[in-house]
Amino acid sequence: MSKVLIIGAGGVGSVVTHKCAQIPEVFSEICLASRTKSKCDAIASQLDREISTAKVDADNVPETIALLKDFQPDLVINVALPYQDLTIMDACLESSVNYLDTANYEPRDEAKFEYHWQWAYQERFKEAGLMALLGCGFDPGVTNIFTAHAKKHHFDRIDTLDIIDCNAGDHGKHFATNFNPEINIREVTANGRFYEKGEWKETEPLSVHRSFDFPEGIGPKDMYLMYHEEMESLAKHLPEIQRMRFWMTFSQQYLTHLRVLENIGMTRIDPIVYQGQEIVPLQFLKAVLPDPGSLGESTKGRTCIGCVLDGEKDGQRKHYYIYNICDHEQCFAEVNSQAVSYTTGVPAMIGAMMMLTDKWKDQGVFNVEQFDPDPFMNELNRHGLPWKEVILDGKPDVLND
Repeated sequence: MSKVLIIGAGGVGSVVTHKCAQIPEVFSEICLASRTKSKCDAIASQLDREISTAKVDADNVPETIALLKDFQPDLVINVALPYQDLTIMDACLESSVNYLDTANYEPRDEAKFEYHWQWAYQERFKEAGLMALLGCGFDPGVTNIFTAHAKKHHFDRIDTLDIIDCNAGDHGKHFATNFNPEINIREVTANGRFYEKGEWKETEPLSVHRSFDFPEGIGPKDMYLMYHEEMESLAKHLPEIQRMRFWMTFSQQYLTHLRVLENIGMTRIDPIVYQGQEIVPLQFLKAVLPDPGSLGESTKGRTCIGCVLDGEKDGQRKHYYIYNICDHEQCFAEVNSQAVSYTTGVPAMIGAMMMLTDKWKDQGVFNVEQFDPDPFMNELNRHGLPWKEVILDGKPDVLND
């Protein structure tokens, strides 16, 4: 029986709240807080049990501390913006509350996301006797746990890892993003990076692509090499891996719109002066694009996210693929959200469960691959994200150079 405070009432926050509410034996009391309390109230009205709601500006540490001291949670689940990770961690330290998030910190004025800002909190959380769990969404999150599971059960040594993320859904809009448009576009327009033989190598944005034949009828999709934060923590905690890459699928329609927006300056994150006021073009664009939380009802199709690994077991080469397929319409029927929010929100709930039931327990700042993957993997199957694994005859040619 535990009290949990969820900060953030977007698409992911909605899923986390729904899923926590389904398990009262673990999440006995829930408070959902956001800058806009009406969003929290709307989510609360969809539930079969009562929760409390609150207004909080997560950029304001004293205001966040006041809410923590009033509600006195055992754990904060941070599904607000990545810009707010450090302020929420500061508030948790001041209030002696454990912490969990789904995406690592990035500064507002630079499209750069790295773990070092949060890893720097290690000693402070350890000395306070608190635990912070970072990156407990799907990617990062489940993909890290898939890798830890593969290492524990299938490999003596992992040589290469390719994380492949396919959203084969269709929301029917000319252009929309399936999670926060500002974060999505900053991520996609940044340089690609991959890890090889102990070094990071950069590529031009979306300049490297492959086609991959996704399972269970999804079929061939074009996917593009990007940088994603789980590679940073996996390179630290599984240094044996010689090469790591992250791939994501995009439709040509999405890419065409993105190129036009980029070419005319609408993806800029530096402020400009318009009619005497400073505005950030990307933030303005976010305001006119569809809210990702509104896409659930219209989105059809499936996502497929997983890991392809190559390595050695008992002296033999082994090629292995582990993945989850998630259906947009089924997600909406259950929690009024599309699958991109669902695949991030469910792992956040499970990570919270791992912490609150002491299956994952330590003091300091941790990434999910540092813990036993087995109990988490079991809960994925129970709570809507079943996984499948396949031993491949050989590594897919598309992932070999």
